[in-house]
This record gives sequence, structure tokens and C-alpha cells, in this order.
Amino acid sequence: MEFSHYAPLWGEALLTILAVLVVLLGSLMKNSGKLMGYLSAAGLVAALALVASNLTIKPTLFFFDTISVDALSQFFKVVFLVVSLLVVIASMSKYTGKGADEYFALLLFATVGMMVVSSSVDIITLFVGFELASLSTYALAAFDRSKKNLEAAMKYFIFGSVASAFMLFGFSLLYGMAGSTHLVDIAAASLANFGPATLVALLFVIVGFGFKMALVPFHMWAPDTYEGAPPLVSALLAAGSKKMGFVAAFRVILIALVALRMEWYMAFAILAAVTMTLGNLAACWQNNVRRILAYSSIAQAGYIAIAFVVVGAAYGAAPVNVLNMGPIRADQLGIAGALLLILGHALMKTGAFIGTALVASNVSKESETDPDDISNYAGLAKRAPITAFCMLIFMFALAGIPPTAGYIGKFVLFSSAIYSGLVWLAVLAILNSALSLVYYLRIISYMYLKEAAGPKIKEQKGYVVALILTLLAVVWIGVFPEAFINWAMQAAAVLLPQ
Repeated sequence: MEFSHYAPLWGEALLTILAVLVVLLGSLMKNSGKLMGYLSAAGLVAALALVASNLTIKPTLFFFDTISVDALSQFFKVVFLVVSLLVVIASMSKYTGKGADEYFALLLFATVGMMVVSSSVDIITLFVGFELASLSTYALAAFDRSKKNLEAAMKYFIFGSVASAFMLFGFSLLYGMAGSTHLVDIAAASLANFGPATLVALLFVIVGFGFKMALVPFHMWAPDTYEGAPPLVSALLAAGSKKMGFVAAFRVILIALVALRMEWYMAFAILAAVTMTLGNLAACWQNNVRRILAYSSIAQAGYIAIAFVVVGAAYGAAPVNVLNMGPIRADQLGIAGALLLILGHALMKTGAFIGTALVASNVSKESETDPDDISNYAGLAKRAPITAFCMLIFMFALAGIPPTAGYIGKFVLFSSAIYSGLVWLAVLAILNSALSLVYYLRIISYMYLKEAAGPKIKEQKGYVVALILTLLAVVWIGVFPEAFINWAMQAAAVLLPQ
């Protein structure tokens, strides 16, 4: 078979080779941190260009039909690559000395793992991709080697291992039922041989993915890990790793377990409602900005989970005239809304955590105050005007204020719930979005209305470049959403029968 046949997978191959090269060069060169950063950024840009050249590719199978390159996989690969690129750019202001090569190599390996998961249509390949990304991020969470880092990494490792065990046990039951690890074969077997074992498999799979997506009550690791890990690693976890859990859940639950549609419809209706509500309520009581963002991320996971409920309620229903876009299936619109929110949230959360990283890096080590305490943000508009303005936009975007990416994602997703007859869930989501303004406005008030809590902050180049790029992307999606909506609709169609 010609080498060019594998062109859609060149991005993953490039990053894998680059990660190994970074490790080798780092072992041979001293003080090569900046070089490794530029090399990693260049590799991510090249991989992004390779993926962008196949954005709307027709589903193409590779490696014994275990990998599918399609519009959905390409959508998530763009998300993962953009998040990793922004984190690398910001990291070049912090990780420049000894150990920087290991940091950038682990980040690249984590990105490759996420990309593999986004393309997996076989549960073995999916699990291997999960473990590659997870093992890399476990190490990254402890990278600064402080007591807080090590505690966060240990909690993340323990809960992540438990989640993997639950997920793998569910997968083993699916394999035993179908005699195959391919999602399409599992779907056919579940339709033909529906029984108690299938329900048990669904339960374990939901629990496993619930941990990965940080849905309540499987969310307990997220606040401690996001607070304790290095801030830039927290950005990767919240904006990248968690989205990996969603693409895997979309593949397995919506395709392989379609026969249990009513069962997961009811389960996700409860999980979505409880997750968004508890996440927002808990965030209102926090004084640590990274914990606020962690609980905010949990609430956002609850919004995204609405897509599963919409698909369960409107699966196979006739198209309806939606949002002046012509006849569209409500289930497809629900998945597209979730994808838009995933894209927007990935950008907004990356930018917000980069902002916290910049602030924390300028808090004196002799200070008795927690570097992430909200009091350190007092007067930030005067002390670090670029960072404060970017954080202002990210906070409004996370709350769903137009014209931002957060508004577009929520508008399409909540609209799909209404068109599917789930008015109660849409109203609950809207009320929760209004509630989230309490803690987002609290951060904004500290930045713009409080007296300065310290001296002027030096805004390092890497942080600022990453913040500005993220800001432009968040606003661009909000102002010119049509192309992104169409892109998300094409990606959503991969998960539904034509």
C-alpha cells in the first residue's frame, strides 16, 4: 500500500517522532529549554496544518479498521492541537531550564494519545490512547515537584486508575457479548442480544467515562488536581484531557450502545442536571481562583452532557426547521451544540488557566497568601492590563455572554434541548448559566474595582502571546459562527445513522 494512503495520520506520526527527538536532544544538550519549546510549537503547528487539510474527510479506516479518520476525529484533533500549542507557547516563559525537554515531550505524547482516542473505533485502540494520554498527564501534574503538585498528581493517578479499571471492565463485558472489539460489531450484538450483561457493561462504561469527564458524583478529583497541578498543566487537563473523555463517550455510547438508548438517556438526564447545578453552586463558595475554574469546568461538563439526553430523546426523529437553518435533525443539532461548546470551552478555559499561571508566577515566594487566592487579583487591571482584559473576556465567554464562543455553543445546545421537547433541561441550564455570573463577576470585580494588592506585574512574552491568540479565537467564533456551526454539524453527522 502506498505511503500516501496514510496521509491523514501524518500528524500523529510527526508528533510521536518529535516527542522522541525532544527527549534525545534534551539528553545531549544543556540549557535547551527554549529550543525544545520552539521545536514543540513548530511541530504542533505542522500537525495542525496536516489535520486542517483533511477537516471534512469522508470516514476512512486504517490498521484493521481500528482507526477512523473522519470529520469528528478531525474536529477533536484541532481542539487538542490548539490547546497544546497555546500551552506550549505560554510554557516557553516558564520551562526554559533543566527538565524542559521532559516537560515538552510529555506534553507531545499526551497530545498524541488524545488524537488516537478521537479516531478510535475499536475499544482496545481507544484504551491504549487513553492510557498514553493519562500516563503523560500524571507525570505532568507532578512536574514542579512541590508538595502540592505531588498531592494533586497522586489523587489524579488514583482516581484515573480507578476510572480506567471501571471502563476496562465494561469493555471486557462488551467484548464477551459481541466477540469483537470493533464498535460497529458491538452495536450489532447489543441490538441482537440485549440482556443484563449489556446493562452492567453500560453502567461500568458510564462510571468510567464519568470520571474522565468529571461528571458528578465522579468529579471529586478535579478541583484538587486543577488546584494542585502546575497552572499550565491544569489548562491541558481541563481543556484537553477532559474533552478526550467526551469524544470517547460519544463514540462508545452513541454508536456501540445505541440499543440502550433509553437507559443512557435517563442516566445522563440526571447526571447533566446534577453536575451543572452542583458545579455552579460549589464555585460560588470558593476563594481560590483555580478551584473556581475547576468547579466551573465541572458545570460546563454538565452542559455538554445535555447532548446525550437530546440524542436519546430525539434519536431518529424527523428533521425540523431550526434557527433559520432549514430542516435539521434535533439529535444532530444537539451533538453539534456540544461540539461547539467543547471547542469554545477548550479555548476559554485554556486562556483562563494561563492567566492564573501568570498571576501565580508573580506572587512572591515569601508571601503567606495562596498564589491562587482571589485577593491576588485585586487591581489586576492596573498591575497587568493585558492579562486582566483577556481574563475579563474569558469570564464573560464562560458565562455565555455574546458575542463569544461560549454564547454560540450554549445557544445551539440549549436550543436543541428545546426542539427535542426537553424544555425543563434547557431552562435549568439557562438558570445555571445565570448563576455562574455570580463567581465570574466576582473575579472581574476584584480585577477592576478593588485597589491594587501589589506591585505592577511583569507580563512575560509567552503568556501574553498565548492569551492574545486565545482571546482572538474566542471572539472570532462568537462574531463569525456560521462556518463553525456548519463544521460542527458535519462532525456530528458521523455519530448518527444517515
